[in-house]
Amino acid sequence: MDFTPTEEQEAARELAGRIFADLATHERLRAAGTGTDAELWKALCAAGLPGAVEETGLLGLVLLLEEQGRRTAQVPFAASCVYGILAVARHGTEEQCARLLPGLRDGTTVVTGAFPAPGTVTAGPEGLGGAVGWVPWLRDATHVLVPDGDRVLWLVRTEDAAAVEAVELTAPWAAARLVLDGTPAERLGTGTEGAGPYEDVLAAARIAFAGLQAGVCAGSLARAVEHTSVREQFGRPLSTHQAVQLRAADAHMDTEAIRVTAYEAAWRFDEGLEAAGAALTAAWWASEAGRRVVHAGQHLHGGMGADLDHPVHRHFLWGRQLDAHLGSGTELLAELGDRLAKGDPS
Repeated sequence: MDFTPTEEQEAARELAGRIFADLATHERLRAAGTGTDAELWKALCAAGLPGAVEETGLLGLVLLLEEQGRRTAQVPFAASCVYGILAVARHGTEEQCARLLPGLRDGTTVVTGAFPAPGTVTAGPEGLGGAVGWVPWLRDATHVLVPDGDRVLWLVRTEDAAAVEAVELTAPWAAARLVLDGTPAERLGTGTEGAGPYEDVLAAARIAFAGLQAGVCAGSLARAVEHTSVREQFGRPLSTHQAVQLRAADAHMDTEAIRVTAYEAAWRFDEGLEAAGAALTAAWWASEAGRRVVHAGQHLHGGMGADLDHPVHRHFLWGRQLDAHLGSGTELLAELGDRLAKGDPS
């Protein structure tokens, strides 16, 4: 396996890094509150970055999400690319691709996903019924990808939902509760695929959000390194103390573990290899190691880390949100253990 980015992937990552650095500043993030930065989203779409994911694949998306995570930029990039562009391109009919992909590429259509939500939504002749307690970026979405109890995927226009009730998460992801009551929905695909699309989209989502966590952790650690290099105690920088060095070194190794497992899983996904087990591994590292890293980042800032207005606190909130997103570490490990017990060769 080779995780070296292609020229296209590297160019997209560099462009994303510049846009996030220019627009996802602490001042702009503070002004955005819990909402999405519409100007930043417009800039990303104008640069063609969501559409580029069709060419650069899931590994390319992971690279872009690392850059987003470094800045904790408040845009529905991960959701719309995974539940929208990749899901439609891989599992939609020709008609669905022709109708939906142009809007997803230019950002006028935003899709999020009510995942994993097992058993909370039912499909009947009059439409979908049920509720999902919270869906990230639902307040920004034009559509939401909803799996029913049989793991069939349905595209629902948010304006058709019975209710979209704003909720606040640990991270400011413009989330909302989704209520369905005889809601019209469009089945993704031809209807002959069984549960395959659900498993595929869930694996892609776990890999993508692991990549986002790698960026969140890298950003938290970078801030901690900068802070301890200039903050002095007993007449010398904090970074010269062995305890600080060891804590930062552990956080660095954890961050690299998240990154490499996300890269491997994304590579397997793009190569058409079985990726569900690798996705669980990446998600587990994102959960367990991610939690350790953002705690370390806050700890290394001392009292400043407890300031809700300090930039590192935003990394802490994102890291804690991501460590339980699409399954906590314990749940992911149990699912991975089940696969091993069944003799899954992956």
